[in-house]
Amino acid sequence: MIHLVKRPQPSRVWTAVTPLLAVVLTMIVGGIMFAALGKPPLEAIRTIFWDPLFHPQFAAYSRPQLLVKAGPLILIAIGLSIGFRAGIWNIGAEGQYIMGAITGAAVGLAFYPLDSFIVFPLMVIAGALGGWAWGMIPALLKVKFGTNEILVSLMLVYVAEAWLASVSSGLLKNPEGRGFPGSRNFQQYDAGANTEVIAGTGMHWGVVAAFVAVIFAYVLLTRHIRGFHIRLTGEAPRAARFAGVNPGRVVIFCLGLSGALAGMAGLFEVSGPAGQITIDFNSGYGFTAIIVAFLGRLHPVGILLAGLLMALTYIGGELAQLMLGLPGASIQLFQGMLLFFLLATDVFTNYRLQFGQGETA
Repeated sequence: MIHLVKRPQPSRVWTAVTPLLAVVLTMIVGGIMFAALGKPPLEAIRTIFWDPLFHPQFAAYSRPQLLVKAGPLILIAIGLSIGFRAGIWNIGAEGQYIMGAITGAAVGLAFYPLDSFIVFPLMVIAGALGGWAWGMIPALLKVKFGTNEILVSLMLVYVAEAWLASVSSGLLKNPEGRGFPGSRNFQQYDAGANTEVIAGTGMHWGVVAAFVAVIFAYVLLTRHIRGFHIRLTGEAPRAARFAGVNPGRVVIFCLGLSGALAGMAGLFEVSGPAGQITIDFNSGYGFTAIIVAFLGRLHPVGILLAGLLMALTYIGGELAQLMLGLPGASIQLFQGMLLFFLLATDVFTNYRLQFGQGETA
C-alpha cells in the first residue's frame, strides 16, 4: 500500500525543485502528445524552447518578442500573486485586462488627434482605473455580502468580453474604418502609442512597468507591514484577526491592486503590440498569468522568470505551428500541462510517500 503522509513542515527541497520538475514532465508528456499527432517530438520541443533564442534565422525577431509577450504576463501575475498570498482568488484578470484596455483606449481616442505628451500618461491612469474598478466589483460583493470572488470575477470576464464586442462595433469604432469593427490604430497616433524605450529590443513601457511591479511586490511582501498582513492572512487567517488585521481591507487592497495591474497590462497591449481595440483583442493573458503566478511560486522574482518561460512557449509555439504544422490547440494544451504538473508535483512539498507500514520516500 502507498500512503501520503503529511510532513511536519513544508519541504524546502521540493519547493525549489517542483517548478523545474514540472517543466521536465511537460516536455516529456508534450513530446508524447506531439508524436501522437505525427510530429517529431524532439524537433517540436527544440522548436519551442531553443529555436526562438538561438536559431540564426529566427532569433533576431524572436528575442525582442520575448519581452513583448512576457510584459503583460508578468504584470498581471504579480497582481494575482499578491491576492493568492492572502487566499483571495481573483480568476477574472482577463476581464480586468479587457476593461483596462477599453477605458485607456477611450481616453486616448477622446483626445485624438491632439499631439501632446500628456495623452499617454492619462491613458495609463485610465487603464489602471478601469481594471481597478472591475476588480472592485467582486471585492465589494465579497466584503459586503460574502460572495465567492472566484465565481464573480470569472463571470465578469464574459461581461467584459460583451463590452469589448460592443465598443469595437460602436462607441470606439474607427469612423474612417469603412464599416469594419475596431478602433483607430494607436501606432498611427504618436501621442497615444506605446513605443519602444530602446529600439529593437521589445522593451516598451509595459515591460518597464512589469519590472517596476516585480520590485514593488518584492518590497511590499518583504519590507512593508501591508505585505506582512497579506502573508499572515493567507497563512493563518485566525492569527491575522487576533493581530488586528482587517480582512475586508485586505480583500479590497488585493483585488484592487490586481485589477489595476491587469488594466495597465491591457492598456499597454492595446496601445502597443495589438495597436487597436478589436472584437478579438483579448488573447488569454489573464488566464495564462495564473499559470505564471504559480509556476513562479507566487514570488516576484520567480514570476519574472516564469513569465519569460511562458512567453517563450508562446513564441516557440507559434514557430512550431508555422514550421511543423502543429495545431494551435496542442500548444495551448502544452502550456496548460505546466500548471497541471506543477500542482501534481507540489503535493510532495507538504506530503511524502509511505510504502507499506514503515518505509518512506
